[in-house]
Amino acid sequence: MKDWIVGIDIGGTNLVVGLVPAEGGAPEALRVRATEPARGPEAVVTDVVRMAREAVREVSAGMDDGEAISVIGVGVGCPGPIDREAGLVIESPNLRWRMYPLRERIEALVDWPVAIDNDANCATYGEWWQGAGKGSSSLIGITLGTGVGGGYILDGRVVHGASGGAGEIGHTTVNVSGRRCACGNEGCVEAYASGPAIAARAREGLANGVQSSLLELVDGDPERITAATVYEAVVDGDPFATEVLTEAARFLGAGIANVINILNPEAVVIMGGVTRAGDHLFKPLKAEVRRRAFKSLVDACSILPAELPETAGVVGAAGVFLAERRDAAL
Repeated sequence: MKDWIVGIDIGGTNLVVGLVPAEGGAPEALRVRATEPARGPEAVVTDVVRMAREAVREVSAGMDDGEAISVIGVGVGCPGPIDREAGLVIESPNLRWRMYPLRERIEALVDWPVAIDNDANCATYGEWWQGAGKGSSSLIGITLGTGVGGGYILDGRVVHGASGGAGEIGHTTVNVSGRRCACGNEGCVEAYASGPAIAARAREGLANGVQSSLLELVDGDPERITAATVYEAVVDGDPFATEVLTEAARFLGAGIANVINILNPEAVVIMGGVTRAGDHLFKPLKAEVRRRAFKSLVDACSILPAELPETAGVVGAAGVFLAERRDAAL
C-alpha cells in the first residue's frame, strides 16, 4: 500500500490541489480553480475539500486491481501569517481573512489530520525538497503572484520566527514614501513586484499617454492588462513594458539584497509566473542585488528560477505535513 498526502495551495488567484507520494515525486490528479476571495473563506474551504476528494478518487481509480491507497494527511498552504499550533490564518490581506480557523474547518470535513503553514513557506519547502534548491543548506524562496511571499529553509526546516511570520520579504520596505500596499504599509516590495502591481504600473503609464503595444494585446481595454500581458509585450520588445518589468525587478532586487545581507543564504529561488520573463527579469534583478549586497555574500548565493513553477505549493504543503509529523515524533 502506497502512502499519499493531499497538498493544497490556497492562493489569492487560484486554488491548486493534488496528491503527493509520501516518498516524494510529482503530484498527481491536480485540480485548479479560481479562488474568488469575495465568496468568503467557507466557500474556499468547501472547494478545496471537494477537489481533494476528487483527486483521491482519481488516483484510487488508476491503481491496479486490488491495490489500495493510503491518505495519511493533508498539508495546506495559505497566504499571510499563520498560527500553526492553533491552526489559524491570523491575517491574509489578499484573501481578506482574519483569525480564520482554517485547520479546524478542513478537519471538520475530512477524515485525515491537517497541517497548515504560510503558502510561501510551503512553496519554498517544495523547491528545497524536490526542486531548484534541492540539497541547499539554506534557502530563501520568493513567490511572485497576487502578492509577494517569502520563506526561509535552514538545515531542512522552515524557519517560522517568534510568531510564525518569518520570511515575509514582500512586506519589507524598499521605498519609505512609496506605493500603498494591500497590507496598509507604504513602499513594500509587494507594492512594486506583485502581479497586480506590475499591471497597475503599466495602466498608469498608458493613462499618461505612453505609447505601447500593450493596448493591442488587450484589444484596447487597459483594464484587461495583467502582469502576463506585460511579460508578453516585453518578449515582443516593447520598450515601455520592458521599463515596467525592469522597475519591478530592481525593487525586488533591493529586497533580495537586504535578505542576503541579513541571512547569507546559499540559494534564492524565485517562483511564480514572472519567471517566464527569463533574462528580462533576472538580469536587472541580479544587477541590483550585486549593487546593494556585500560581494562575498552575493558570490556565495545562487539566484535561481523555480523548477516546480505550477506545483511547488502543493508539493511543499505535503512536505510540510511530513515534516510536522516527523518533528512531533521526536
